[in-house]
Amino acid sequence: MKADFGKRVAAACGSVRAISDYVPELALVAGTGLAPMLEEIDVAARLPYEEIAGFPVSTAPGHAGELILGELRGRRVVAQSGRFHLYEGWSGDDIVLPVYVMRALGAERYVVTNAAGGLNPELEVGSAVVISDQLNFTGLHPLSGPNDVALGLRFPDMSRAYCPDLRAAKALAHLPTGIYAAIHGPEFETSAERRFLSMAGGDLVGMSTALEVIAANHAGMRVLGFSVVTNSATGGPDQQPDTLEEVLENAAIGAVKIRAAIAAMLDAGEL
Repeated sequence: MKADFGKRVAAACGSVRAISDYVPELALVAGTGLAPMLEEIDVAARLPYEEIAGFPVSTAPGHAGELILGELRGRRVVAQSGRFHLYEGWSGDDIVLPVYVMRALGAERYVVTNAAGGLNPELEVGSAVVISDQLNFTGLHPLSGPNDVALGLRFPDMSRAYCPDLRAAKALAHLPTGIYAAIHGPEFETSAERRFLSMAGGDLVGMSTALEVIAANHAGMRVLGFSVVTNSATGGPDQQPDTLEEVLENAAIGAVKIRAAIAAMLDAGEL
């Protein structure tokens, strides 16, 4: 992080507080094609990213680019509709800025979603997967540089990056679990890269999430993660070419399942 990152977080929070004094308990991040999962929120305030001081502007397909404050099934939430990616040219500070802003606004739990390729052939396209752990192959680390102790510890523990208690919720018992491997992007991986990531322990591959989850743990938040398997990415001899259209279509299918899982957790008091 740059030395003035804390001031950047404070300025962004100031922009939000100028519009609303809403204090959320839970942060939600809707990834590629997953914005429909936020439709149930009873909106108290909606801020386009360009109206928040220091925020980048989301350019990825399927990312609305706005921060939403409101109530979801009786729980006060702040939701990020669209995120930022390294492949868009943003820095590590840019990507994790919303994490610290949502934490500063009051959120103590962080639910992150993404679209991912299925490295594990047992994961069906269109399925929703609970993320159990991650591999950071992006080549970047969001905590590199000076540490602001007001934001988090210098050496945060990542052995339980995805909260075991949240993952053990009864509402999630029917969903498969998997390890998420994060890469830089934007290109879809080569077949050799996919085989390597699978050998390294990955079940899923995508171009986001890992840096945000590191930051959320640094900020002291409890993290729950979901991936939608949007394409088969086994790297085997029958590997088929991938398209963005396929990813978005299958993300919409999986979004319904993630939406239902989060709703069930909220209704059961498990989130």
